[in-house]
Amino acid sequence: MTFKEFIYSRIESFGHAFRGWWYVLQTQHNAWIHAVVAMLVFIVAFWLKLPARDWAILILTITMVFTAEFVNTAIEAVVDLASPQKHPLAKVGKDVGAAAVLIAALAAVLIGLLILGPPLWEKLSSWFVE
Repeated sequence: MTFKEFIYSRIESFGHAFRGWWYVLQTQHNAWIHAVVAMLVFIVAFWLKLPARDWAILILTITMVFTAEFVNTAIEAVVDLASPQKHPLAKVGKDVGAAAVLIAALAAVLIGLLILGPPLWEKLSSWFVE
């Protein structure tokens, strides 16, 4: 493989990835919910002037939720392809994928509360107690 072929194949790989990303955003309503919540978390974190370490944890947590959602969408597509008719094992595959997203989202809520909760409480309570 020449260097030029290598570069073109990497560009093509990015194209596949962006098409997958777009597919998830077009077809998965929960991905939009995740996106809105992520933006709210970023806005609050910016307002609270969180340190870089907290930002890193929030970014990793948000990424974990999106990754679970993307993998779940891939599982659902492959299960639908392999088993167009209803099958108990197809349901298990889809349910387990959905459970992974739920676990990631619940963990993200807990992490968000641990990181954003104390400084948010401090900032908001200072408005009402003086």
